[in-house]
Amino acid sequence: MARDVFRDDRNMKRQATAGLGAIAALGVLATGLLYSFYSQFVINVPAKQIGVLIRKTGIDLENSDEIAPDAEHKGVQKDVLDVGRYFFKYDPYNWDWKVVPQIEIPDGKLGVQIRLYGDDLPYGEFLAYQENQKGIVPGVLLPGRYAINPYLYQVEQHAPQIVPAGFKGVVTNLAGKIPFEPEHYAEEPDQMHQKLLVKQGFRGVEQTTLDPGTYNFNPYEIKVNLVDCRNQRFNLAESKDLGFPSKDGFWVSLDSIVEFRVNPAMAAKVYVLYKEDASSDRINEEIVRKVILPAARSFCRLQGSNNSGRDFIQGTTRTQFQETYQTTMRASCDALGIEIIQALITKINPPEQIAKPVRDREIAKQQEEQFRQQILQQASEEKLAIEKELVKQKQALVVAEQEVIKVTTAAMREQEVAKTKAQEKLAVAQLKLDATKDEAAAIAARGKGAAEVVEFKNKAEAAGWQRSVEAFGGDGGQFAQFVLFEKLSAAYRSIMVNTADSPIMRIFESFNAPRGKSPGTTKPVKRGGDTTATDASGE
Repeated sequence: MARDVFRDDRNMKRQATAGLGAIAALGVLATGLLYSFYSQFVINVPAKQIGVLIRKTGIDLENSDEIAPDAEHKGVQKDVLDVGRYFFKYDPYNWDWKVVPQIEIPDGKLGVQIRLYGDDLPYGEFLAYQENQKGIVPGVLLPGRYAINPYLYQVEQHAPQIVPAGFKGVVTNLAGKIPFEPEHYAEEPDQMHQKLLVKQGFRGVEQTTLDPGTYNFNPYEIKVNLVDCRNQRFNLAESKDLGFPSKDGFWVSLDSIVEFRVNPAMAAKVYVLYKEDASSDRINEEIVRKVILPAARSFCRLQGSNNSGRDFIQGTTRTQFQETYQTTMRASCDALGIEIIQALITKINPPEQIAKPVRDREIAKQQEEQFRQQILQQASEEKLAIEKELVKQKQALVVAEQEVIKVTTAAMREQEVAKTKAQEKLAVAQLKLDATKDEAAAIAARGKGAAEVVEFKNKAEAAGWQRSVEAFGGDGGQFAQFVLFEKLSAAYRSIMVNTADSPIMRIFESFNAPRGKSPGTTKPVKRGGDTTATDASGE
Protein backbone atom coordinates (compact mmCIF):
# COMPACT_ATOMS: atom_id res chain seq x y z
CA MET A 1 0.00 0.00 0.00
CA ALA A 2 2.78 2.45 0.87
CA ARG A 3 4.59 1.58 -2.32
CA ASP A 4 1.59 2.49 -4.43
CA VAL A 5 1.21 5.85 -2.78
CA PHE A 6 4.88 6.67 -3.33
CA ARG A 7 4.65 5.61 -6.96
CA ASP A 8 1.63 7.87 -7.52
CA ASP A 9 3.44 10.87 -6.01
CA ARG A 10 6.43 10.35 -8.24
CA ASN A 11 4.25 10.16 -11.33
CA MET A 12 2.50 13.37 -10.36
CA LYS A 13 5.82 15.14 -9.97
CA ARG A 14 6.95 13.90 -13.37
CA GLN A 15 3.78 15.13 -14.93
CA ALA A 16 4.14 18.54 -13.22
CA THR A 17 7.77 18.85 -14.39
CA ALA A 18 6.80 17.96 -17.92
CA GLY A 19 4.03 20.56 -17.83
CA LEU A 20 6.40 23.27 -16.66
CA GLY A 21 8.89 22.39 -19.40
CA ALA A 22 6.17 22.60 -22.01
CA ILE A 23 5.11 25.99 -20.70
CA ALA A 24 8.73 27.26 -20.77
CA ALA A 25 9.17 25.97 -24.31
CA LEU A 26 6.01 27.70 -25.37
CA GLY A 27 7.25 30.93 -23.72
CA VAL A 28 10.61 30.75 -25.50
CA LEU A 29 8.85 30.04 -28.78
CA ALA A 30 6.50 32.94 -28.26
CA THR A 31 9.43 35.24 -27.41
CA GLY A 32 11.29 34.15 -30.53
CA LEU A 33 8.22 34.70 -32.64
CA LEU A 34 7.72 38.14 -31.10
CA TYR A 35 11.39 39.12 -31.63
CA SER A 36 11.31 37.86 -35.21
CA PHE A 37 8.11 39.75 -35.79
CA TYR A 38 9.58 42.91 -34.15
CA SER A 39 12.83 42.74 -36.12
CA GLN A 40 11.01 42.24 -39.42
CA PHE A 41 8.19 44.74 -39.04
CA VAL A 42 9.69 47.43 -36.67
CA ILE A 43 12.62 49.69 -37.71
CA ASN A 44 14.62 51.05 -34.75
CA VAL A 45 17.02 53.93 -35.55
CA PRO A 46 19.22 54.75 -32.48
CA ALA A 47 20.70 58.14 -31.66
CA LYS A 48 23.41 59.56 -33.98
CA GLN A 49 22.39 57.16 -36.76
CA ILE A 50 20.08 57.09 -39.78
CA GLY A 51 18.12 54.43 -41.64
CA VAL A 52 18.75 53.84 -45.35
CA LEU A 53 15.77 52.30 -47.19
CA ILE A 54 16.20 49.83 -50.08
CA ARG A 55 13.14 48.75 -52.05
CA LYS A 56 13.13 45.12 -53.18
CA THR A 57 10.12 45.19 -55.46
CA GLY A 58 8.89 47.74 -57.95
CA ILE A 59 9.90 49.29 -61.26
CA ASP A 60 13.35 48.35 -62.50
CA LEU A 61 15.98 51.12 -62.83
CA GLU A 62 17.45 52.36 -66.07
CA ASN A 63 21.06 51.54 -66.86
CA SER A 64 22.04 55.15 -66.21
CA ASP A 65 20.36 55.33 -62.81
CA GLU A 66 22.32 54.81 -59.61
CA ILE A 67 19.42 55.27 -57.18
CA ALA A 68 15.66 55.00 -57.28
CA PRO A 69 14.12 58.22 -58.60
CA ASP A 70 11.02 57.67 -56.41
CA ALA A 71 9.46 55.16 -54.01
CA GLU A 72 7.93 53.10 -56.88
CA HIS A 73 11.32 52.04 -58.24
CA LYS A 74 13.66 49.42 -56.95
CA GLY A 75 16.94 50.33 -55.29
CA VAL A 76 18.31 52.76 -52.73
CA GLN A 77 15.87 55.52 -51.82
CA LYS A 78 16.85 59.20 -51.53
CA ASP A 79 14.99 59.79 -48.28
CA VAL A 80 16.44 58.45 -45.04
CA LEU A 81 14.87 57.63 -41.68
CA ASP A 82 15.69 59.89 -38.75
CA VAL A 83 16.20 58.72 -35.15
CA GLY A 84 13.14 56.85 -33.83
CA ARG A 85 11.01 53.67 -34.15
CA TYR A 86 8.84 52.90 -37.19
CA PHE A 87 6.10 50.29 -36.57
CA PHE A 88 4.58 48.27 -39.49
CA LYS A 89 5.38 51.01 -42.00
CA TYR A 90 7.82 49.00 -44.08
CA ASP A 91 7.23 45.26 -44.54
CA PRO A 92 10.23 42.94 -44.98
CA TYR A 93 8.92 41.55 -48.23
CA ASN A 94 9.03 44.84 -50.17
CA TRP A 95 11.68 46.71 -48.17
CA ASP A 96 15.11 46.28 -46.72
CA TRP A 97 16.94 48.79 -44.55
CA LYS A 98 20.35 49.50 -43.07
CA VAL A 99 21.15 51.56 -39.98
CA VAL A 100 24.39 53.52 -40.51
CA PRO A 101 26.11 56.32 -38.49
CA GLN A 102 25.41 59.93 -39.35
CA ILE A 103 28.11 62.05 -40.99
CA GLU A 104 29.97 63.97 -38.26
CA ILE A 105 32.32 66.89 -38.97
CA PRO A 106 34.65 67.51 -35.99
CA ASP A 107 35.84 70.91 -34.78
CA GLY A 108 38.57 72.42 -36.89
CA LYS A 109 37.41 70.63 -40.03
CA LEU A 110 35.14 71.32 -42.99
CA GLY A 111 33.02 68.89 -44.97
CA VAL A 112 32.90 68.78 -48.79
CA GLN A 113 30.07 66.81 -50.39
CA ILE A 114 30.54 64.78 -53.59
CA ARG A 115 27.25 63.78 -55.21
CA LEU A 116 27.42 60.18 -56.48
CA TYR A 117 24.37 60.22 -58.74
CA GLY A 118 22.97 62.43 -61.47
CA ASP A 119 23.94 63.69 -64.90
CA ASP A 120 27.51 64.16 -65.98
CA LEU A 121 28.88 67.71 -65.82
CA PRO A 122 29.33 69.84 -68.96
CA TYR A 123 32.77 70.23 -70.49
CA GLY A 124 35.05 72.45 -68.41
CA GLU A 125 32.90 72.25 -65.26
CA PHE A 126 33.71 70.23 -62.16
CA LEU A 127 31.21 71.61 -59.62
CA ALA A 128 27.65 70.27 -59.50
CA TYR A 129 25.54 73.39 -59.14
CA GLN A 130 22.28 71.56 -60.00
CA GLU A 131 20.58 68.89 -57.89
CA ASN A 132 20.56 66.45 -60.84
CA GLN A 133 24.28 66.80 -61.55
CA LYS A 134 26.97 64.41 -60.44
CA GLY A 135 30.16 65.81 -58.90
CA ILE A 136 31.51 68.13 -56.17
CA VAL A 137 28.80 70.18 -54.46
CA PRO A 138 29.63 73.90 -53.96
CA GLY A 139 29.91 75.14 -50.37
CA VAL A 140 31.06 73.38 -47.23
CA LEU A 141 29.61 71.64 -44.19
CA LEU A 142 30.59 73.32 -40.93
CA PRO A 143 31.45 71.24 -37.82
CA GLY A 144 28.39 69.27 -36.70
CA ARG A 145 26.32 66.12 -37.38
CA TYR A 146 24.40 65.61 -40.63
CA ALA A 147 21.83 62.99 -41.72
CA ILE A 148 23.36 62.34 -45.18
CA ASN A 149 22.71 59.17 -47.18
CA PRO A 150 26.17 57.60 -47.72
CA TYR A 151 24.90 55.93 -50.96
CA LEU A 152 24.09 59.36 -52.38
CA TYR A 153 26.93 61.55 -51.11
CA GLN A 154 30.55 61.06 -50.23
CA VAL A 155 31.81 63.54 -47.62
CA GLU A 156 35.49 64.57 -47.47
CA GLN A 157 37.02 66.39 -44.53
CA HIS A 158 39.36 69.32 -45.11
CA ALA A 159 41.02 71.93 -42.91
CA PRO A 160 39.84 75.56 -43.15
CA GLN A 161 42.04 78.16 -44.85
CA ILE A 162 44.11 80.08 -42.25
CA VAL A 163 45.95 83.30 -43.07
CA PRO A 164 48.48 83.96 -40.26
CA ALA A 165 49.43 87.40 -38.99
CA GLY A 166 51.90 89.17 -41.29
CA PHE A 167 50.66 87.28 -44.36
CA LYS A 168 48.24 88.01 -47.16
CA GLY A 169 46.02 85.36 -48.71
CA VAL A 170 46.02 85.33 -52.51
CA VAL A 171 42.68 83.98 -53.75
CA THR A 172 42.59 81.72 -56.83
CA ASN A 173 39.06 81.10 -58.07
CA LEU A 174 39.02 77.55 -59.48
CA ALA A 175 35.37 77.29 -60.48
CA GLY A 176 34.27 80.77 -61.54
CA LYS A 177 33.30 81.99 -64.97
CA ILE A 178 36.08 81.87 -67.50
CA PRO A 179 37.10 85.46 -68.39
CA PHE A 180 36.87 86.26 -72.08
CA GLU A 181 36.40 90.01 -72.23
CA PRO A 182 38.94 92.67 -71.14
CA GLU A 183 36.49 94.01 -68.56
CA HIS A 184 36.65 90.65 -66.77
CA TYR A 185 40.21 91.38 -65.74
CA ALA A 186 41.39 93.70 -62.99
CA GLU A 187 42.63 97.13 -63.99
CA GLU A 188 46.41 97.37 -64.14
CA PRO A 189 48.46 100.47 -65.02
CA ASP A 190 51.04 98.31 -66.77
CA GLN A 191 49.61 97.05 -70.07
CA MET A 192 52.07 94.18 -70.13
CA HIS A 193 50.49 92.80 -66.96
CA GLN A 194 46.90 93.61 -67.84
CA LYS A 195 45.64 90.00 -68.00
CA LEU A 196 47.33 88.64 -64.89
CA LEU A 197 44.58 89.29 -62.33
CA VAL A 198 40.83 88.85 -62.71
CA LYS A 199 37.91 90.50 -61.03
CA GLN A 200 36.07 88.78 -58.23
CA GLY A 201 33.80 85.97 -59.46
CA PHE A 202 35.89 84.99 -62.49
CA ARG A 203 38.25 82.06 -62.78
CA GLY A 204 41.84 82.92 -62.04
CA VAL A 205 43.89 84.86 -59.47
CA GLU A 206 41.81 87.66 -57.97
CA GLN A 207 43.23 91.09 -57.28
CA THR A 208 41.59 91.28 -53.83
CA THR A 209 43.58 89.52 -51.11
CA LEU A 210 42.57 88.14 -47.71
CA ASP A 211 43.60 89.67 -44.40
CA PRO A 212 44.83 87.47 -41.51
CA GLY A 213 42.04 85.20 -40.26
CA THR A 214 40.27 81.85 -40.75
CA TYR A 215 38.18 81.25 -43.88
CA ASN A 216 35.80 78.36 -44.60
CA PHE A 217 36.34 77.85 -48.34
CA ASN A 218 35.69 74.78 -50.43
CA PRO A 219 39.24 73.75 -51.53
CA TYR A 220 37.84 72.58 -54.91
CA GLU A 221 36.19 75.96 -55.39
CA ILE A 222 38.69 78.49 -53.98
CA LYS A 223 42.39 78.06 -53.33
CA VAL A 224 44.29 80.37 -50.97
CA ASN A 225 48.04 80.85 -51.27
CA LEU A 226 50.00 82.68 -48.59
CA VAL A 227 52.34 85.57 -49.32
CA ASP A 228 54.66 86.62 -46.49
CA CYS A 229 54.46 90.42 -46.11
CA ARG A 230 56.77 90.62 -43.11
CA ASN A 231 60.21 92.22 -43.21
CA GLN A 232 62.84 89.92 -44.68
CA ARG A 233 66.61 90.33 -44.62
CA PHE A 234 68.94 88.84 -47.19
CA ASN A 235 72.71 88.96 -47.31
CA LEU A 236 73.79 89.39 -50.93
CA ALA A 237 77.34 88.45 -50.01
CA GLU A 238 76.21 84.81 -49.90
CA SER A 239 75.70 84.85 -53.68
CA LYS A 240 79.42 85.71 -54.21
CA ASP A 241 78.44 87.42 -57.45
CA LEU A 242 77.98 91.10 -56.52
CA GLY A 243 80.80 93.09 -58.11
CA PHE A 244 81.79 95.27 -61.07
CA PRO A 245 84.84 96.45 -62.98
CA SER A 246 85.99 99.92 -61.94
CA LYS A 247 86.76 102.76 -64.32
CA ASP A 248 90.46 101.92 -64.30
CA GLY A 249 89.84 98.20 -64.97
CA PHE A 250 90.08 96.72 -61.47
CA TRP A 251 87.45 94.31 -60.20
CA VAL A 252 85.63 95.57 -57.11
CA SER A 253 83.41 93.18 -55.10
CA LEU A 254 80.70 94.21 -52.65
CA ASP A 255 78.89 92.80 -49.64
CA SER A 256 75.35 94.05 -49.15
CA ILE A 257 72.40 93.42 -46.85
CA VAL A 258 68.91 94.23 -48.12
CA GLU A 259 65.86 94.37 -45.88
CA PHE A 260 62.60 94.21 -47.82
CA ARG A 261 58.98 93.12 -47.73
CA VAL A 262 56.14 92.47 -50.15
CA ASN A 263 53.77 95.41 -50.49
CA PRO A 264 50.47 94.10 -49.00
CA ALA A 265 48.44 96.04 -51.57
CA MET A 266 50.29 94.31 -54.44
CA ALA A 267 50.58 90.82 -52.92
CA ALA A 268 48.47 89.19 -55.67
CA LYS A 269 50.51 90.76 -58.46
CA VAL A 270 53.79 89.71 -56.81
CA TYR A 271 52.49 86.16 -56.42
CA VAL A 272 51.53 85.90 -60.10
CA LEU A 273 54.73 87.48 -61.38
CA TYR A 274 57.31 85.62 -59.32
CA LYS A 275 55.69 82.40 -58.11
CA GLU A 276 56.85 79.37 -60.08
CA ASP A 277 56.63 76.41 -57.72
CA ALA A 278 52.90 76.04 -56.93
CA SER A 279 53.59 73.35 -54.32
CA SER A 280 55.58 75.72 -52.09
CA ASP A 281 54.69 79.03 -50.45
CA ARG A 282 58.35 80.21 -50.23
CA ILE A 283 58.16 83.18 -52.56
CA ASN A 284 60.83 85.30 -50.85
CA GLU A 285 63.70 83.31 -52.35
CA GLU A 286 62.25 83.82 -55.82
CA ILE A 287 61.85 87.56 -55.13
CA VAL A 288 65.52 87.76 -54.16
CA ARG A 289 66.57 85.79 -57.20
CA LYS A 290 64.35 87.62 -59.71
CA VAL A 291 64.14 91.17 -58.32
CA ILE A 292 66.67 92.02 -55.60
CA LEU A 293 69.79 90.48 -57.11
CA PRO A 294 69.21 91.77 -60.69
CA ALA A 295 68.51 95.29 -59.41
CA ALA A 296 71.62 95.27 -57.18
CA ARG A 297 73.87 93.94 -59.96
CA SER A 298 72.51 96.43 -62.46
CA PHE A 299 73.15 99.37 -60.14
CA CYS A 300 76.65 98.23 -59.17
CA ARG A 301 77.77 97.68 -62.76
CA LEU A 302 76.28 100.93 -64.07
CA GLN A 303 77.20 103.24 -61.20
CA GLY A 304 80.36 101.52 -60.02
CA SER A 305 82.00 101.67 -63.47
CA ASN A 306 81.91 105.49 -63.33
CA ASN A 307 84.50 105.58 -60.52
CA SER A 308 88.06 104.38 -60.24
CA GLY A 309 89.07 101.67 -57.82
CA ARG A 310 90.71 104.02 -55.33
CA ASP A 311 87.53 106.11 -55.05
CA PHE A 312 85.84 103.30 -53.17
CA ILE A 313 88.45 103.41 -50.46
CA GLN A 314 87.76 107.04 -49.61
CA GLY A 315 84.92 107.80 -47.24
CA THR A 316 83.18 110.48 -49.34
CA THR A 317 82.74 108.28 -52.42
CA ARG A 318 81.67 105.30 -50.36
CA THR A 319 79.00 107.36 -48.55
CA GLN A 320 77.64 108.82 -51.76
CA PHE A 321 77.65 105.39 -53.41
CA GLN A 322 75.75 103.96 -50.43
CA GLU A 323 73.05 106.68 -50.52
CA THR A 324 72.59 106.32 -54.29
CA TYR A 325 72.45 102.53 -53.94
CA GLN A 326 69.58 102.64 -51.44
CA THR A 327 67.63 105.28 -53.43
CA THR A 328 68.00 103.39 -56.72
CA MET A 329 67.03 100.04 -55.17
CA ARG A 330 63.85 101.55 -53.74
CA ALA A 331 62.90 103.18 -57.05
CA SER A 332 63.52 99.96 -58.99
CA CYS A 333 61.64 97.60 -56.67
CA ASP A 334 58.66 99.71 -55.58
CA ALA A 335 57.02 99.49 -59.01
CA LEU A 336 57.28 95.68 -58.82
CA GLY A 337 55.50 95.46 -55.45
CA ILE A 338 58.65 95.05 -53.35
CA GLU A 339 59.30 97.65 -50.64
CA ILE A 340 62.98 98.17 -49.81
CA ILE A 341 63.16 98.97 -46.12
CA GLN A 342 66.93 99.33 -46.06
CA ALA A 343 69.73 98.58 -48.50
CA LEU A 344 73.20 98.71 -46.98
CA ILE A 345 76.62 98.10 -48.48
CA THR A 346 78.43 96.46 -45.62
CA LYS A 347 81.81 96.06 -47.30
CA ILE A 348 83.62 97.16 -50.46
CA ASN A 349 86.58 95.03 -51.49
CA PRO A 350 88.84 96.91 -53.94
CA PRO A 351 91.90 95.16 -55.49
CA GLU A 352 94.77 94.80 -53.05
CA GLN A 353 97.40 96.35 -55.38
CA ILE A 354 95.67 99.73 -55.15
CA ALA A 355 93.98 99.22 -51.83
CA LYS A 356 97.09 99.30 -49.66
CA PRO A 357 98.65 102.63 -50.77
CA VAL A 358 95.31 104.31 -51.06
CA ARG A 359 94.30 102.86 -47.73
CA ASP A 360 97.51 104.13 -46.11
CA ARG A 361 96.98 107.57 -47.61
CA GLU A 362 93.39 107.54 -46.52
CA ILE A 363 94.43 106.45 -43.04
CA ALA A 364 96.93 109.33 -42.93
CA LYS A 365 94.19 111.74 -44.00
CA GLN A 366 91.87 110.30 -41.45
CA GLN A 367 94.53 110.64 -38.76
CA GLU A 368 95.20 114.24 -39.82
CA GLU A 369 91.53 114.94 -39.70
CA GLN A 370 91.37 113.15 -36.37
CA PHE A 371 94.18 115.32 -34.99
CA ARG A 372 92.43 118.43 -36.24
CA GLN A 373 89.30 117.28 -34.61
CA GLN A 374 91.21 116.62 -31.42
CA ILE A 375 92.65 120.15 -31.55
CA LEU A 376 89.19 121.54 -32.10
CA GLN A 377 87.97 119.32 -29.33
CA GLN A 378 90.69 120.59 -26.99
CA ALA A 379 89.81 124.17 -27.89
CA SER A 380 86.19 123.39 -27.35
CA GLU A 381 86.98 121.76 -24.03
CA GLU A 382 89.07 124.78 -23.03
CA LYS A 383 86.28 127.11 -24.02
CA LEU A 384 83.85 124.88 -22.23
CA ALA A 385 86.03 124.88 -19.11
CA ILE A 386 86.22 128.70 -19.21
CA GLU A 387 82.50 128.90 -19.64
CA LYS A 388 82.03 126.47 -16.78
CA GLU A 389 84.28 128.56 -14.54
CA LEU A 390 82.43 131.71 -15.61
CA VAL A 391 79.21 129.99 -14.82
CA LYS A 392 80.59 128.94 -11.42
CA GLN A 393 81.81 132.51 -10.84
CA LYS A 394 78.44 133.90 -11.78
CA GLN A 395 76.82 131.37 -9.53
CA ALA A 396 79.18 132.36 -6.69
CA LEU A 397 78.40 136.05 -7.33
CA VAL A 398 74.74 135.31 -7.31
CA VAL A 399 75.13 133.35 -4.07
CA ALA A 400 77.22 136.20 -2.57
CA GLU A 401 74.69 138.77 -3.69
CA GLN A 402 71.96 136.66 -2.26
CA GLU A 403 73.92 136.37 1.00
CA VAL A 404 74.54 140.18 1.03
CA ILE A 405 70.89 140.81 0.37
CA LYS A 406 70.03 138.31 3.04
CA VAL A 407 72.43 139.87 5.60
CA THR A 408 71.41 143.41 4.63
CA THR A 409 67.78 142.52 4.90
CA ALA A 410 68.37 140.88 8.28
CA ALA A 411 70.39 143.91 9.49
CA MET A 412 67.74 146.32 8.27
CA ARG A 413 65.12 144.20 9.93
CA GLU A 414 67.13 144.14 13.18
CA GLN A 415 67.73 147.89 12.83
CA GLU A 416 64.03 148.46 12.39
CA VAL A 417 63.33 146.24 15.38
CA ALA A 418 65.99 148.00 17.52
CA LYS A 419 64.75 151.39 16.35
CA THR A 420 61.22 150.43 17.21
CA LYS A 421 62.33 149.17 20.64
CA ALA A 422 64.44 152.33 21.20
CA GLN A 423 61.49 154.49 20.24
CA GLU A 424 59.35 152.47 22.60
CA LYS A 425 61.96 152.89 25.37
CA LEU A 426 62.28 156.64 24.55
CA ALA A 427 58.54 157.02 24.75
CA VAL A 428 58.51 155.14 28.06
CA ALA A 429 61.45 157.24 29.37
CA GLN A 430 59.74 160.41 28.21
CA LEU A 431 56.63 159.32 30.00
CA LYS A 432 58.70 158.51 33.09
CA LEU A 433 60.53 161.89 32.77
CA ASP A 434 57.27 163.72 32.47
CA ALA A 435 55.96 161.81 35.46
CA THR A 436 59.18 162.51 37.41
CA LYS A 437 58.97 166.19 36.52
CA ASP A 438 55.40 166.26 37.64
CA GLU A 439 56.34 164.37 40.79
CA ALA A 440 59.32 166.74 41.42
CA ALA A 441 57.06 169.70 40.88
CA ALA A 442 54.60 168.16 43.30
CA ILE A 443 57.40 167.47 45.81
CA ALA A 444 58.74 171.01 45.35
CA ALA A 445 55.27 172.36 45.80
CA ARG A 446 54.80 170.23 48.89
CA GLY A 447 58.26 171.27 50.25
CA LYS A 448 57.58 174.90 49.49
CA GLY A 449 54.22 174.66 51.22
CA ALA A 450 55.83 172.90 54.19
CA ALA A 451 58.60 175.51 54.28
CA GLU A 452 56.10 178.27 54.11
CA VAL A 453 54.16 176.61 56.93
CA VAL A 454 57.39 176.31 58.96
CA GLU A 455 58.26 179.86 58.03
CA PHE A 456 54.85 181.10 58.99
CA LYS A 457 55.05 179.01 62.13
CA ASN A 458 58.55 180.33 62.92
CA LYS A 459 57.43 183.83 62.13
CA ALA A 460 54.49 183.32 64.46
CA GLU A 461 56.75 181.89 67.10
CA ALA A 462 59.29 184.65 66.48
CA ALA A 463 56.56 187.21 66.70
CA GLY A 464 55.52 185.62 70.01
CA TRP A 465 59.10 185.55 71.17
CA GLN A 466 59.54 189.12 70.05
CA ARG A 467 56.50 190.18 72.07
CA SER A 468 57.82 188.18 75.03
CA VAL A 469 61.22 189.85 74.71
CA GLU A 470 59.54 193.19 74.45
CA ALA A 471 57.78 192.28 77.70
CA PHE A 472 61.22 191.95 79.32
CA GLY A 473 62.15 195.35 78.12
CA GLY A 474 63.78 194.14 74.98
CA ASP A 475 66.36 192.09 76.88
CA GLY A 476 66.64 188.75 75.26
CA GLY A 477 68.80 187.36 77.96
CA GLN A 478 66.16 187.96 80.54
CA PHE A 479 63.63 186.21 78.32
CA ALA A 480 65.98 183.29 77.79
CA GLN A 481 66.54 183.11 81.51
CA PHE A 482 62.83 183.09 81.99
CA VAL A 483 62.33 180.34 79.55
CA LEU A 484 65.09 178.31 81.15
CA PHE A 485 63.65 178.75 84.57
CA GLU A 486 60.28 177.83 83.21
CA LYS A 487 61.61 174.64 81.75
CA LEU A 488 63.69 173.78 84.79
CA SER A 489 61.08 174.56 87.27
CA ALA A 490 59.14 171.51 86.47
CA ALA A 491 62.25 169.34 86.76
CA TYR A 492 63.53 170.11 90.28
CA ARG A 493 62.90 172.16 93.33
CA SER A 494 66.33 172.34 94.91
CA ILE A 495 69.87 171.14 94.40
CA MET A 496 72.08 170.11 97.21
CA VAL A 497 75.79 170.51 96.63
CA ASN A 498 78.81 170.28 99.00
CA THR A 499 80.74 173.20 97.79
CA ALA A 500 80.07 176.64 96.53
CA ASP A 501 82.48 176.32 93.65
CA SER A 502 80.78 173.26 92.15
CA PRO A 503 80.74 173.32 88.41
CA ILE A 504 76.99 172.87 88.28
CA MET A 505 76.56 175.95 90.48
CA ARG A 506 78.46 177.96 88.00
CA ILE A 507 75.75 177.30 85.46
CA PHE A 508 73.22 179.05 87.65
CA GLU A 509 75.51 181.93 88.52
CA SER A 510 75.07 183.36 85.10
CA PHE A 511 71.31 183.34 85.58
CA ASN A 512 71.47 184.60 89.17
CA ALA A 513 73.75 187.59 88.53
CA PRO A 514 72.16 190.97 88.23
CA ARG A 515 71.81 192.58 84.81
CA GLY A 516 75.13 194.10 83.77
CA LYS A 517 77.28 191.88 86.12
CA SER A 518 79.43 189.01 85.11
CA PRO A 519 78.70 185.57 86.41
CA GLY A 520 80.59 184.35 89.54
CA THR A 521 79.93 187.43 91.64
CA THR A 522 77.12 185.85 93.48
CA LYS A 523 77.96 185.05 97.00
CA PRO A 524 77.17 181.67 98.39
CA VAL A 525 74.94 181.26 101.48
CA LYS A 526 76.00 178.79 104.10
CA ARG A 527 73.35 176.64 105.82
CA GLY A 528 74.51 174.31 108.54
CA GLY A 529 77.84 173.57 106.92
CA ASP A 530 76.40 173.16 103.36
CA THR A 531 76.53 175.75 100.74
CA THR A 532 73.27 176.58 98.91
CA ALA A 533 73.07 178.53 95.78
CA THR A 534 70.34 181.03 95.76
CA ASP A 535 68.74 182.96 92.96
CA ALA A 536 68.53 186.79 92.79
CA SER A 537 65.32 186.83 94.74
CA GLY A 538 67.05 185.34 97.77
CA GLU A 539 65.20 182.05 97.62
